[in-house]
Amino acid sequence: MSRRIKKAAVLGSGVMGSGIACHLANIGLEVLLLDIVPPNLQDAEKTVRSARNRMADTALANALKSRPAALYDKKFATRIETGNFEDDMPRIKDCDWVIEVVVERLDIKKLIFDQVDRHRKPGSIVSSNTSGIPIHLMLEGRSEDFRKHFLGTHFFNPPRYMRLLEIIPTPDTNPAVTDFLMHYGDVYLGKQTVLCKDTPAFIANRVGVYAMAKIYQLTTELGLSIDEVDKLTGPALGRPKTGTFRLGDLVGHDTAGKVIMGLKQNCPDDEQAATFEIPKYLQFLLDNNFLGNKSGQGFYKKTKEKDANGRDIILALDLETLEYKPTQKSNLASLGLSKQIDNLHKRIPALVDAPDKGGELVRRSLLGLFAYVSNRVPEISDNLFSIDDAMRAGYAWDLGPFEYWDIIGVQRGVEMAEAQGEIIAPWVKEMLAAGHSHFYQHRHGQRLYYDMHTRRYIPIPGASSFIILDDYRDAAPVHTTSETVLHDIGDGVLCLEFTSPHNTIGEGVLRGINEAIQIAEDGDWTGLVIGNNATNFSVGANLMMIAMLAYQQEFEELNMAVNLFQQTTMRCRYSSIPVVAATQGYVFGGGCETLMHCDAAAVSAESYIGLVEVGVGLIPGGGGTKEFALRASDAFREGDVYIPTLIDKFKNIAMASVATSAHEAYNYGYLLPGRDSVVLNKSRAIAEAKKKVLELADNYVQPIQRTDVYVLGRQGLAALLLAANELRLGRYASEHDIKIAQKVAFVLCGGDLTAPQHVSEQYLLDIEREAFLSLCGEQKTLERIQHMLQTNKPLRN
Repeated sequence: MSRRIKKAAVLGSGVMGSGIACHLANIGLEVLLLDIVPPNLQDAEKTVRSARNRMADTALANALKSRPAALYDKKFATRIETGNFEDDMPRIKDCDWVIEVVVERLDIKKLIFDQVDRHRKPGSIVSSNTSGIPIHLMLEGRSEDFRKHFLGTHFFNPPRYMRLLEIIPTPDTNPAVTDFLMHYGDVYLGKQTVLCKDTPAFIANRVGVYAMAKIYQLTTELGLSIDEVDKLTGPALGRPKTGTFRLGDLVGHDTAGKVIMGLKQNCPDDEQAATFEIPKYLQFLLDNNFLGNKSGQGFYKKTKEKDANGRDIILALDLETLEYKPTQKSNLASLGLSKQIDNLHKRIPALVDAPDKGGELVRRSLLGLFAYVSNRVPEISDNLFSIDDAMRAGYAWDLGPFEYWDIIGVQRGVEMAEAQGEIIAPWVKEMLAAGHSHFYQHRHGQRLYYDMHTRRYIPIPGASSFIILDDYRDAAPVHTTSETVLHDIGDGVLCLEFTSPHNTIGEGVLRGINEAIQIAEDGDWTGLVIGNNATNFSVGANLMMIAMLAYQQEFEELNMAVNLFQQTTMRCRYSSIPVVAATQGYVFGGGCETLMHCDAAAVSAESYIGLVEVGVGLIPGGGGTKEFALRASDAFREGDVYIPTLIDKFKNIAMASVATSAHEAYNYGYLLPGRDSVVLNKSRAIAEAKKKVLELADNYVQPIQRTDVYVLGRQGLAALLLAANELRLGRYASEHDIKIAQKVAFVLCGGDLTAPQHVSEQYLLDIEREAFLSLCGEQKTLERIQHMLQTNKPLRN
């Protein structure tokens, strides 16, 4: 099916509708956002366009003010036009995709689709974002062309950030339409698309709500506090820090209650139907309208009181007494154990085997989950990997249910589950009887899953478009250091993966980069990708290492360390092979400097990029300040006034500006048009970086270090110091901030030069390093570093 989507209509402008409209604008579509005409308009308003569009206009305005931001870049709002159902429904004839996002009532949806069927152009896609109404029920009375082009497209909230997009065709949906949206959602919307059957709650919410209800049940049975359970079911299990009860507060208990009861009513044959009960403490919250964050309290209640450290005191609901009480420090050994084991694949079995109540909660909840998902195949999905994909992307779990099971061991999981009375689906036992001991296998960089229909392992469809480094771990790495692994990702391309805590850049990573480039240059390799599949590309330089050297006043060693960092980033740019970065998540400090020095970058749209060193009392010392001087020089045009360009670069460093998307990073100068590219789906970033390496490798010529960087000397310094003073007068900066800003200005201007002139990159690196070292001797800088290491928050002293 060959088609392009240029324009889309979103019908319904609530939180989800306006969020979907913003995300469609993010990818470059023209968007028509419609909603009802407000009821009870005054007579004088009934013909006024702005009054009639007020519902959509207000919703869009709220979406544009929301935090985190719904748009990659504020200027993308111009791609969205608002209107109302009465006046503007005929305009959907120009749209290639019409998405319904109105209230969850079938009768209202049918009324909307009556109008859509009347005005849409033949061949346009129509979809519903319903989370619970069966898709096929919306087809009554619809035309044949409508039926062929209609399906469910279930986004998760917030649409920009949640990676799951469930695609739910009906028996009448043209398979080409389904295939098209599966691909479009992946490549253009940046989503993990999952093909679902038209069953209650589809995949993610069917499994996720069961998992939540099971933990609700076990919490009271085992007599655990909600705070203990949230710690056990959060990052300890590779899940979001909200855990279970905080997640309920975040989602809203009215919503959760409706979904639980909806599953109970609509899935009478579900073997776990008894689990879908509203416990007495949840009913207490509903009866008192304690709906969670939206009402100000739920399982947790934030008070106006402060503790000894100045933090808000938050009370937790006692599930027995239904009273709010301060949280108590837990003495569960399993919680202590979870903090001692960094590797999730080792931590899960240890928690399952823990003998205390915490271990019992983890064990029984996981075993129940294993049994539950085994019986959902083929009911909700014909394959197991779609369930794992849905839970990772929709609930932000690091592992899907079948992946958890593989870690425990499939055979062991079956035995333990049956011992506690769970019913495991026959296909799992048949798989084991046939000698297949895992749900997944890795072969030659490919991930395969066990297919219950063919009873063999087959590649996951579409996975060849991704490069997931875990799939290469069955092969011996090309090279390793203490903090890096060098993989052969095919076609003569290497990929360097950071493995340090939070992918911080210290001596091990710097050595790994240099050695990887040397290996590529000396061997028969085409080029190098620097990338990983972690949550964050890199949070920056190893601050602990800098702090130790600075506190001990080991300035000679510190000088050598900073010089190594600078020469390493320069090596990325001036090697004889192309070096391309692939990023996602935080790309801070030294991570940003590494990115900026590569030949190119394939940057996930959800990359948060910035030179943030000012927050710890330093300047970018790995070539970042030098690079902004170089980029300012390249932006100077003969006849232009140079100072405004220089001030922009200065403010970005001095205010530690962080781009909240890859698109915004172009505005800050961290990314360059024509050099760097944005990748919507972060799982594709390394593959796209590999393509860029292969593209650059043709006729690649080793670059020569620059000696033509035009700096303004005292002329620029005067302007930048004036700008710094404005920051101080506006109370945007402390006295120490100004001292740091003066150092930034000094480097950007090439030092105290009497006149503008050309200088070399090495000259700028030398004065950058000198400025960095001088700040390491400042007491207030040391205080900032210590505060960041202790609290993970910046100190403005």
